[in-house]
Amino acid sequence: MAARRNVRYAALPTEDRDNNNFAEGDVDLRFSYTPKSLRKIPWKSIALALFLLLLGTSLLFLSYFIFTGHMEGDSSQAYGLLFLGFLAFLPGFYETRVAYYSWRGAPGYTFASIPDY
Repeated sequence: MAARRNVRYAALPTEDRDNNNFAEGDVDLRFSYTPKSLRKIPWKSIALALFLLLLGTSLLFLSYFIFTGHMEGDSSQAYGLLFLGFLAFLPGFYETRVAYYSWRGAPGYTFASIPDY
């Protein structure tokens, strides 16, 4: 293993620092560019997310109705529907929420974070 060198680092003086000759309000264009692929709306993924959201909601309602006795059924059926409802509801809700916030233009949310199929 190499031996550590005893090198002391110090900050450069302010006149030697490179500030890329930007004025106070200038913006570096390298960091403001967004390609068209990041602005594309993934319609199939949004449709799948809405389908999963509706399917999960309906399965959760069915399990609720079986648990409360408004529908005929065994409690094992209700637990199965509850599990499947959560399994479908959670990803559908998450992707729908990301799509909604991306559409609204909330900071930190883009359509690029939704996988496209």
